[in-house]
Amino acid sequence: MEKKQYYRALTIAGSDSGGGAGIQADLKTFSALGCFSMSVITAITAQNTRTVSDIVEVPAPSVGAQLEAVLADIGVDAVKIGMLFTTEIIATVARVLAAHQVENIVVDPVMVAKSGDRLLRDEAMVTLRDTLIPMATVLTPNLPEAEVLTGSSIKTTGEMEVAARSLLARGPAAVLVKGGHLSDAPSDDCLAVRSGDAIAIHWLRSARIDTVNTHGTGCTLSSAIGAYLARGLPVGEAIRAAKTYIEEAITAGADYAIGAGHGPVHHFHRWWQ
Repeated sequence: MEKKQYYRALTIAGSDSGGGAGIQADLKTFSALGCFSMSVITAITAQNTRTVSDIVEVPAPSVGAQLEAVLADIGVDAVKIGMLFTTEIIATVARVLAAHQVENIVVDPVMVAKSGDRLLRDEAMVTLRDTLIPMATVLTPNLPEAEVLTGSSIKTTGEMEVAARSLLARGPAAVLVKGGHLSDAPSDDCLAVRSGDAIAIHWLRSARIDTVNTHGTGCTLSSAIGAYLARGLPVGEAIRAAKTYIEEAITAGADYAIGAGHGPVHHFHRWWQ
């Protein structure tokens, strides 16, 4: 009898000792959405709900070796990329993914933690923009990240759309500019999708959820997109399904108290009773 196959999802990101973001959030999300989860760790952080107190970079050759080990044997159906930290790590990841012709790449350009701590060195931003972003199936910046990547201020929904179009011109198949940092009541996201020579703009509407437990929301959303791509959903459907998942996870997590700062979302809200 022919053996069944897993949906294989890989995260390339930093470790969060507090468990709410980074590698830990990604693995929880992949598992909650029915994927076999794998990881390439790029940095080790000492982190909780309030702050990032230490970051130890994993040497780029070790990052490359982790990635080669997974791709050479197990393979992947989708890859989520989060915290990369240095130019050397970014270049290594881009080189190995290109060599293996990996598809379904979700790039979450992690630059700053919820606490405000920097998670990407300044000189690495240009390398990220020029090497990995053009390889992305989906790019998922929040507003501060989109401002850094475009060099423009984003204060309105109109400016969100301009940013999404600008970032789409850098090569991704789709760009999701997340609107959670806008001061307006809704928390709407702007999705720009390439279709041949045309660009389609979609607004994904959602109400703002009243909670401080938002640590790891970006990591969770991008890994959910990766999980749904691994399961074979088209890009637009994967993004919409992932947005539903993160909204449910934030809503369920709002009922919990954990830590003294920004707590995590509830990744297993569909499973725990």
